[in-house]
Amino acid sequence: MTADQAGPRDTAPGPAQTAPVRGPAQTAPAQTAPAPVVIIGAGPVGVTAALLLARRGIRTVILERHQDVYPLPRAVATDDEVRRILQAAGVGEEFAAIARPANGLRLLDARHRVMAEFRRSEHGHHGYPQTSMFDQPELERLLRDALAQRPECELRGGVEVTGVGPDPTGPVRVTYRDDDGEHHLWAEAVLGCDGAGSLTRAAIGAEWEDLRFEERWTVIDVRTKADVRCWEGVDQVCDPHRPATFMRVGEDRYRWEFRLQEGQEPVRELIAPWLSPSYDGDFDVVRETQYTFRARVADRWRSGRVFLLGDAAHLTPPFIGQGLCSGLRDAYNLTWKLARVLGQGGDERLLDTYESERKPHARHAIRLAVAMGWAMTGGQDGAAALRRRILAVACRMPGLTAVAGRDLSPPLTAGPLVRRRMRKSLVGTHCPQPWVTLDGRRTRLDELLGDSFTVLTAAEPWPSLRALAHGLGVPAIPVSDLRDDGTLAAWLRAGRADAVLLRPDRVVMDVVPAGRHDFTDTAAWASLLHTTRSPDPSPRTVENSLPRSAAR
Repeated sequence: MTADQAGPRDTAPGPAQTAPVRGPAQTAPAQTAPAPVVIIGAGPVGVTAALLLARRGIRTVILERHQDVYPLPRAVATDDEVRRILQAAGVGEEFAAIARPANGLRLLDARHRVMAEFRRSEHGHHGYPQTSMFDQPELERLLRDALAQRPECELRGGVEVTGVGPDPTGPVRVTYRDDDGEHHLWAEAVLGCDGAGSLTRAAIGAEWEDLRFEERWTVIDVRTKADVRCWEGVDQVCDPHRPATFMRVGEDRYRWEFRLQEGQEPVRELIAPWLSPSYDGDFDVVRETQYTFRARVADRWRSGRVFLLGDAAHLTPPFIGQGLCSGLRDAYNLTWKLARVLGQGGDERLLDTYESERKPHARHAIRLAVAMGWAMTGGQDGAAALRRRILAVACRMPGLTAVAGRDLSPPLTAGPLVRRRMRKSLVGTHCPQPWVTLDGRRTRLDELLGDSFTVLTAAEPWPSLRALAHGLGVPAIPVSDLRDDGTLAAWLRAGRADAVLLRPDRVVMDVVPAGRHDFTDTAAWASLLHTTRSPDPSPRTVENSLPRSAAR
């Protein structure tokens, strides 16, 4: 009997010793144990989620329609927070080799005169340049290379997922098809990283909430050795008749985006303002395609143990470069919580905080992108000219560009894992990541802290705080022991905190206000951090590398 005649089969991932890419002619051996996590989609969000889970000992099976990385460029910009996430996924140094720091963003008028400039630093809060340009196929290849090194991960390429069956009482069934027929996987959790046309979103009954932006644009990627006029950052041309975006992506790679109009000019005419009129050398159009830029958020991101991430959960216009960034933030926010529940018997309520934390954050980024779109185009209605005049005046106001150019990632909203009792507090913000020195070795802070919760203190931990840290099973570290450049002490001082409790994603969960001895809301979060099992040993554990004063 052939595989097709045999009908559907229930399968689970094979022994966790290799990370093969399974082609359509291969199937995994039948197993009784369910796959801990099935990830649908092997784009940057899906693979990063798998790597983050693997580093916490959680096995994954990734189902992907294509056999190889999509070869054409799409996302081209990222920020320092997302570079920190890539560091956590184990590809920080590899990404640094393909990334190009950018100066920031400028708003230009129709004659390409600078209206406003939003500078981005090469030394951001998270330890990386605040804006970096890159080529998405290169990012995806290095992520796939890292995936192949993880025995916890299995990538099955050339398959089509046809069904996801959320079951609140047990494992989730995922049905997929390959050349051998139809198969079932049973999973403890499913991550839908399957893009804007997400089958997972339809499976959980989620619908789009329209944030009222939809425009057709053409995107042009070019490779040339021409002396292209650029400032090593992003230019947004605020011309209602021909709004455009331009940026340098690599050594000889550039991107232009233009809102579509009737009778579109040839590429060479569209980009003529950026080239010397006399240039007639090499000019390779790598990609020219049309997109409909939309602003949308799914009305629900979870059903039981099925979750939406990335474009499956939210769509944004690209004007502030936060599309892929938002998806990778989704992965980082969810994976440590999911690993704690699956791997350590953590409280299921942790998973409720994924949507409540990420949805407002993603919505904020989308609204900023929509506002930038309105700044560029002025909109289509009768008030468009007035809005453009107001923008021009606002861009000349002292200090406004500095405020607008601050971190695009606001603090998380208050919730079970963000205990904000005071209006101005470090709670919900990220801890900075300076270089630290321990035993003569210089490293980034997160590499020292590993994947656990951590208490950082402005002075030597006092007995009650040490007892609390011991009860939680986390280190308590005075920042003076870390021998950084003073960044951490200054950060605590500015936040009027004597100590902070950092989550595994380096978000401040609670603080000990200056002059006090206790966290502000221990009773509210203590039960959420309870686990029934110890985590598996991890290469990123800090037990043997922390100063003696940080002993648990």
